[in-house]
Amino acid sequence: MKVNANQMRPGHVLEHNGKLYIVQKTQIVQPGKGGAFIQIEGKDVRTGTRISERFRTQETVERARLDEHEMTYLFSEGDQHTFMDKETFEQVAIPGDIVGEQAVFLQDGMEVTVQTHEGSPLGVEIPGKVTLRIVEADPVVKGQTASSSYKPAKLENGVSILVPPHIEAGTRVVVDTATGEYVERAKD
Repeated sequence: MKVNANQMRPGHVLEHNGKLYIVQKTQIVQPGKGGAFIQIEGKDVRTGTRISERFRTQETVERARLDEHEMTYLFSEGDQHTFMDKETFEQVAIPGDIVGEQAVFLQDGMEVTVQTHEGSPLGVEIPGKVTLRIVEADPVVKGQTASSSYKPAKLENGVSILVPPHIEAGTRVVVDTATGEYVERAKD
């Protein structure tokens, strides 16, 4: 299935040069001269070889046709993440390198889409946004303005992000799972 290169997200599987690659990281780059492009980092499904490719944002790429299964995240043990198929209740352990960097955002009972190719799991798509609690936040510095400054904060899952000055420890915030950035204060 052909999609725009800028629609690729971590967890998607890209068919490129006759091979399947799991997209692990994407970044849109806007150089001072010329058009914007998207940098995609991925890993070959079969050999584990890492690639880094650039595509123009308007360019189309081939997204591999995969079987998708709606699953529920159960728990992690070491580098294995266990999911349960919602229809068959079968449990599947998926290695951390397949889940990718977004594994830090997995939460108990989270609904995810696991993509398989010929029965073996290739990628895990988690929701685009998650709500987490801030456990540590620097105090507000007098004179800072909310419009232009951010301060470091630590989420309950141990990830550090930048948040606006008015966010304090104990506040629940919405975080973008693709970029790991603060989106907004959660509505309680």
